[in-house]
Amino acid sequence: MHIIIIGAGDVGYHLAKGLYHNHEVSIIDTDEEACQKASELDIMVIHGNGANIKRLENAGINESDLVVAVTNHDEFNIVVCLTSKLLTDNKVKTIARVSNPEYIDEPVTVREKTGMDIMICPELSLALEMFEILSVPSAVHVENFVGGLVKMIEFKVDEWNFLVNKALKDIPFPQGSMISVIFRKSDVIIPDGNDVIQSGDRIAMIGKEEAFSTIRTWFEKENLSKRVLVVGGGKVGLYLIRLLSKNGFNITIIDNDKKQCEMIAEVLPDVLTLNGDGTDITLLEEVNTSAMDAVVSVTNSDEKNLLCSLITKQMGVNKVIARVDRTEYTQLFEMVGVDVAMSSRDATINEVMKTTLLSTGIQSITMLEGEKAEVFELTAKQGSKIIKKQLKNLKFPKGAIISTIVRGIEIIIPDGNIQIQPGDDVIIFTKPEVVSKVEGFFK
Repeated sequence: MHIIIIGAGDVGYHLAKGLYHNHEVSIIDTDEEACQKASELDIMVIHGNGANIKRLENAGINESDLVVAVTNHDEFNIVVCLTSKLLTDNKVKTIARVSNPEYIDEPVTVREKTGMDIMICPELSLALEMFEILSVPSAVHVENFVGGLVKMIEFKVDEWNFLVNKALKDIPFPQGSMISVIFRKSDVIIPDGNDVIQSGDRIAMIGKEEAFSTIRTWFEKENLSKRVLVVGGGKVGLYLIRLLSKNGFNITIIDNDKKQCEMIAEVLPDVLTLNGDGTDITLLEEVNTSAMDAVVSVTNSDEKNLLCSLITKQMGVNKVIARVDRTEYTQLFEMVGVDVAMSSRDATINEVMKTTLLSTGIQSITMLEGEKAEVFELTAKQGSKIIKKQLKNLKFPKGAIISTIVRGIEIIIPDGNIQIQPGDDVIIFTKPEVVSKVEGFFK
């Protein structure tokens, strides 16, 4: 595909990095430093205004398949998409990153009548994922596949967990579930029955919903009271407390903007709203932070989110979650004690990657542990290499595993004798370096 990316910031750069190996990519930005960084990739880099017709023509708009506008300015992204549609007589597909709740109230939505094939709200996607994690207290990542029939939850294995020092073949998995990947320090392990779980591992488990009622008990010491402190009442914080409020959580929010606090108190009167600094130890003691089940820091400052997380962890909070805008900090946050560090970047990247891979039947794509592993949900097509052959005879690439097959409403944890049929939804965990080989089986 020929793809034009408008915006060479963190999201745009990582999009280009993920796409340029298999596609012809151009990127446009007004920031000279961002352009210089993007020029390290094998792509066309244009310094200038991405809504300018001449710049779009220089980038090859008339031959392009996809335009992705991911600057920090909603209206600019919308204008870019409209301009691209007009220049190509509506032939090019467009994706816009949009954050204002006046434009969008879902993580991903379609706005074809207004010139955008897809609108993505990274802040709402981030808030929704945080809500999912808070709903499963022992989880550090939650995803749903095949319309919710299959769930994936990533857990951290503490030293007291009964799984420690057990080989996978000796673990009494509930029917319809399995461990699909193990993250151990910097290693990514696609496991077999002989792999042994160690303290500190993060494991991604996948299976049907009912299997997790048992699995959750493996990771939880006690029932929690659903008390959550949210620090930061901006877009992410407001989206999050609305979701928590609807689902019976007892919420306290701290924000240093008095007008924002007044607005939150007015629209969500059941939420205890305090105007102050989320790193103020005296204020944190006043709200009895040590009795909270979780603290979520979602201010616009990475440094403040880190400091707040470390302070509240020292106060005895079981789970602390931090928003990270500079994604290179994500691993650092977790190394120094933050339980879950999350970036809004991934939602945008996942949606764009899915759009570029539709020809292979991909329904969704999820990045795990930054970009250490990927999960694909694909639909097997008639005539593809994957179908009607026993899995043990497929020569599937090392570093990838078929973890679940959904056939109608039947959920299958496969063994080597299973044959995939046309129309099956297949969930695959894979290391990034073998993604292209996995795709080849579905073409």
